[in-house]
Amino acid sequence: MLRRLHHDQPESFAFTPANQAWAEAQITKYPEDRAASAIIPILWRAQEQDGWLSRPAIEYVANMLGMAYIRALEVASFYFMFQLAPVGNVAHIQVCGTTSCMICGAEDLISVCREKISHKPHQLSEDGSLSWEEVECLGACSNAPMVQIGKDYYEDLSARRFGEIIDELGLGKTPVPGPQSGRFASEPATGLTSLEGYISDRVEKNAAVQLAISHCDTVRRIDGTEFPLLTPWRSKVKKPLPKTKHDSPRKSKTAK
Repeated sequence: MLRRLHHDQPESFAFTPANQAWAEAQITKYPEDRAASAIIPILWRAQEQDGWLSRPAIEYVANMLGMAYIRALEVASFYFMFQLAPVGNVAHIQVCGTTSCMICGAEDLISVCREKISHKPHQLSEDGSLSWEEVECLGACSNAPMVQIGKDYYEDLSARRFGEIIDELGLGKTPVPGPQSGRFASEPATGLTSLEGYISDRVEKNAAVQLAISHCDTVRRIDGTEFPLLTPWRSKVKKPLPKTKHDSPRKSKTAK
């Protein structure tokens, strides 16, 4: 499928200072003559900052990496995870439409998107706050049907609950992600039938949901200040590998 740049482009792009520092740090993971290897994570950070990849953003990243613009565009247009058109300024909703979700009601979720956001995918809602698209399998088949909003999964959805989630987003709220049926992760809807002692020691939500709640970054744009910049690969201190018995030189059988 041919993907083109959006017809309406901003005049310029620049990373926030923190995102710029993050991007420059990623380049140091690779040899000096292999800076282009960092293109995917840096393009992704540009999208996390603005919500989509504009032509100025792609060219900005290409300049950072010493690449021809067309090479950077080839990468951005090849991967469908990169958005080449503006998305909702509050949230972009990705509805899984592959087998498990389709069987369990993905078409009903798509109908909700058409009713509440826009009739066609990749179009903004009237107020510009939301957009949607149908995507291939997101790997949460046990919790079908589901959608991805920002970084997080909303699973075990009914059309009614999905409509409520969209309404909450429109009001500036961030709905709690994860299974919407009340179950924990992918456990049976009726609860565990074995290993019940595990229940008393676990946290309230599964790990992905706990992180989303604690960091509050489900639909927020990333400016780079959310977490400290860590660059463990820059450390020059290398610990020697522990010696094993195989490291000792073997004695010749003929040696006396």
